[in-house]
Amino acid sequence: MEEPDGVEAPALPSAATKEDKRGSEMVASEEAVAFLSSIDPVELSECVFADSLVTMSEGGRDLGKFCVSVEFAHRALQPCVLVHAQSQGAIDDSPCGTTVTTYLTADLEVLEEDHHEYVKLNGHILDKRCHMVECDGEMRIDKVTTDGEEVTRDSVSYSMAALRGLITEGSNFLLMRLITLRKKVPERMTFVSLDQKLRISCTTFQGLEQEQMEIEGETVEVFGMERIVHSVEENPTIWQCYFLSDGHLARRLQVGSPVTMRLMQLPSHKEEAYEKIPLVWEEDIQMRSKFLDRKEELKADHASYLKAHPQIRALISDFLQFLLLKKPDDVFQFAREYFLPFTSNPSPDTS
Repeated sequence: MEEPDGVEAPALPSAATKEDKRGSEMVASEEAVAFLSSIDPVELSECVFADSLVTMSEGGRDLGKFCVSVEFAHRALQPCVLVHAQSQGAIDDSPCGTTVTTYLTADLEVLEEDHHEYVKLNGHILDKRCHMVECDGEMRIDKVTTDGEEVTRDSVSYSMAALRGLITEGSNFLLMRLITLRKKVPERMTFVSLDQKLRISCTTFQGLEQEQMEIEGETVEVFGMERIVHSVEENPTIWQCYFLSDGHLARRLQVGSPVTMRLMQLPSHKEEAYEKIPLVWEEDIQMRSKFLDRKEELKADHASYLKAHPQIRALISDFLQFLLLKKPDDVFQFAREYFLPFTSNPSPDTS
C-alpha cells in the first residue's frame, strides 16, 4: 500500500500505549474492545452484501474496479464471516491490484487472512504476499516480497493476547459497515494493527462531517469516517470513506493520492446490489486448501494403484520403446494396432 507524500504523521494515541518491563507496548483502547464485544448477530446479517465501485483519476478517467463482499461461511467446520476485497486497474498504464481474503469470528477476531498486492512495470514486478493464521493461541504471519529478482521473506508470531483488538486490511471493511449502521464513530477508538514491517502499531477512526454526493443524478447524504493506519517509523496511511445510510460504500480515497473510488449506481435492494466478484481460486484460502488436499489425495491413490499393478509400468515402457523405434506418422493408428492384441475379442473393426 502506498503511503502519501507530504502528510505529517500524527502522534500515536496515548490511550493505546502502556508501559511494562519490555518498554512501550501498543494495545487497543477499551472503547475499541468494547465495540467489538458489543457486535450483535443481527447487525452482522445487515452487513452481508457486496459493493462495487469504479476507480477514477482526478480527470475522471476510468482506471479500474474495486469490489468488496461480506458473507457467512465456514472454515474448518467453524461458522465465520468471510470478507473478500479486490482492486484491479492500472496506474500510469502499469497493471496493479490488491486482493484480500479474511475469515473472521462474529466479534471480528481474525482466524486467517491472505493479502496480495502487485504492480507490473516494464520488465519489473513488485509483488507482496502476506498470510496470517491463528493457531493454538498465536498468530503466525508470513510475508514474501518480490521486487524484480530480489525476494525477501519475513515471519513473525504474536500471542493472541498481544493482538487483542486487532484490525486488519480485511476486517476494517466490515468494521466500518458496522460503525455506519450505528450512525456514529465512537470516540477514542484505537485498534491494534500491523505496519508494513509486521510490527505492532495501531489504527484509529474518527468521524467526518456529513456530505452530499450525486449518484445517477440523485443527491444523497453520505456518512464519512477517516481511518488512520499508523506505523512505528513511517508516516501514517490515511483513508477517507463515505457510506450510504444502509452501509453501502459510496466513496473511498487515500489522502495524498489522485485516485478516488466511487459508487456509480445506487443499490435499490441488497440482492440487486450484490455483484459476484470474479473467482480467482489460487487466491482463495479455502479453495486453494481444498485443491491441495485433493491433489495429494489423488497422488497417493494413483501411486498405490501403480504399486499394486507393476505390469502397468512394464507395458507402458515397452510401448514407448517400440513407438520411438518405429517413429510412425500416425501415432493413434500405431497405438491402436499395438494394443489390439490385448483386447478380449480382437477384431479389425475394433476402435
